[in-house]
Amino acid sequence: MAHTDHQTVRRVLRREIAGTIGLLTDEQDFTAMRRYRSFVFADHATYLREVEAVLRSRARQGGHTTVALFDPQEYADYCTHSGLDPDQASSRTRFTAELATTGPAVPYEGQPLTDLLPALVDEAVRQATWEYASTLLARLGACSSCGEDLGRSAFTRAADHVVRILDTAPPGSHHLVCSVSTTPEALVAALHADRDRADLELHEPEALEFTTVLAVGMATGSPGGLVMRTTAPDTPDQVYGWRLRVGGLQPLTAAEVFDAYCTDAESGDLISPESNVDYCAPPDLGPGGAGPRHGH
Repeated sequence: MAHTDHQTVRRVLRREIAGTIGLLTDEQDFTAMRRYRSFVFADHATYLREVEAVLRSRARQGGHTTVALFDPQEYADYCTHSGLDPDQASSRTRFTAELATTGPAVPYEGQPLTDLLPALVDEAVRQATWEYASTLLARLGACSSCGEDLGRSAFTRAADHVVRILDTAPPGSHHLVCSVSTTPEALVAALHADRDRADLELHEPEALEFTTVLAVGMATGSPGGLVMRTTAPDTPDQVYGWRLRVGGLQPLTAAEVFDAYCTDAESGDLISPESNVDYCAPPDLGPGGAGPRHGH
């Protein structure tokens, strides 16, 4: 009886242990790991099937698993800095455990790996975008005339604009995209928000990234824009937007929004407008202006 009790307790404990699996998402990363003898998989397709089988098995047993993006170069650097042998399974386990808190990761909720893989890659892009945008803001330093931290000031103004955009939006599901033409790469961030007449729901990490990218555009004066699309039952979608300027946003006219959505970005050719979509001017965001102009 005591033996049975011990088995029951251990099964319960196993269900309460949260696990993390480091996933090699593409063939190139998989090939890079094959240089280690202790990495026993021969091909990427088989590896993905086995990972999915483990995920399903843990889910059936009531376990929670987080899937993290496993980067072979980051792993090699980690082993070098930590004095670990990279050709040991225990080293991969320690690296993966850290990924759960520091790296791109998504929870496994029973979805097929074909759905989980792009979600994990998107999360990695989102995190990299936020880190790069944060670095750009940090490099701005302090205002030469007043000493204010330029990056922090820009982030505060950007957050205020995001709040006012969502406060003035009609009820519905909102999809916002902010793009900033920085060098060497353009920054693009998206934000999804749902609101009824009283409550607003959004993903906080996504909102943080979006606000940071918007702050870069406001602080640097780099060309860019912000557009929002609102979808609600029994009504046409509404699309409107703003042009980024130093410290603030300049509303686009309905004609400018129409041109932006109905012109091919690469060829410049006209594209037929979508049906059941209203291209319109944005609502008044109220006082706020362009914010203070700092000397550098």
